[in-house]
Amino acid sequence: MHDAFSGIHISQGGIMQTTEETLRSLFGRMVGDEKHIWAAASTLNAIWVLYDRVLDISPDNIDDPDRDRFYLSKGHGPMAYYAMLAAKGFIAPEMLDTWTQLGSPLGLHPDRMLVPGVEISSGSLGHGLPLGVGTALGLRAEGRRARVVVLLGDGEFDEGSNHEAIAIAGRLGLDRVTAIVIDNRSASLGWPGGIASRFEVEGWRSTTVDGRDHDELYRALTQESDGRPQAVVAEIRKLREGSAA
Repeated sequence: MHDAFSGIHISQGGIMQTTEETLRSLFGRMVGDEKHIWAAASTLNAIWVLYDRVLDISPDNIDDPDRDRFYLSKGHGPMAYYAMLAAKGFIAPEMLDTWTQLGSPLGLHPDRMLVPGVEISSGSLGHGLPLGVGTALGLRAEGRRARVVVLLGDGEFDEGSNHEAIAIAGRLGLDRVTAIVIDNRSASLGWPGGIASRFEVEGWRSTTVDGRDHDELYRALTQESDGRPQAVVAEIRKLREGSAA
């Protein structure tokens, strides 16, 4: 599991409630889907920062309509997500041992009907952001200020549904929506000028960060709202063998 954790930069200024040792142990309990380890590992740091330092969500408030929402649109690699849900008490750590087994609630794509803490069933690319925009509109209509954070992969920008959602959120000023895009250069088409520019032309505020640096992620995710939806592009590059940075 070295590739999943090498190169992590943990904050020295704040107290991290979840340790690398804990996550390494939980992550290591899931075997049988090695082809998606990179997809899972690339999301680990963003999910870690969100659940440790940003989101107002826990097993105690999972039914509270004012809770924050996290939507994993990049649902084809949910191992890091499952590990974090176990670390935070949404599911028992022992459940991770059933990963990929027949009858396990932990599918290769997360299922909101089977896994406590999972807000949307995902895996088909291009669904998470439209769902997040719809949720934000509903929360606004109810007068609630909960955040909706959607984590996407860069390859999802080959799907037109995301571009429609970006346009709607920008024009309606949905400032409670945050899109985190894991940019590991897996998109087949890409975007002229980079992913951040795709959001900016539609009226979003965009920030590009090192996707392994917890402090950079935290600062980007906790900026004061300026009335616009926010995109955080988390750049992740595969490390050279033997490299720790």
